[in-house]
Amino acid sequence: MRVRQLDHVQLAMPAGREDEARTFYQGMLGIIEVAKPSHLAIRGGCWFEDGALKVHLGVDTKFEPARKAHPAFIVDDLAELAAKLRGAGYQVVENQPLQGYARLYVDDPFGNRVELMEPTG
Repeated sequence: MRVRQLDHVQLAMPAGREDEARTFYQGMLGIIEVAKPSHLAIRGGCWFEDGALKVHLGVDTKFEPARKAHPAFIVDDLAELAAKLRGAGYQVVENQPLQGYARLYVDDPFGNRVELMEPTG
């Protein structure tokens, strides 16, 4: 028996802020929103998926942003994405280098930490 792959990342969000999630995850990061199953949609939140990349946001009534735990997304053209995020008012933070990657951090609209990485090799 073994774990074979990651199916999705689940992040928490406050209730009623789905439009902000759409603006960030779909509008800024380009991950397309998909319909949640009807029995889960009544809980709020939203899902974003592009092939094997799946990011699900679920409403947490006692929401607190994830500051240390975070997803790390591989991106194309990190510099262009960083400029787009900055232009939209998001604070982009560079961190210590990681061999083989250019990388930075940005908070989603709810304060969840998101790492963006582009291979340099």
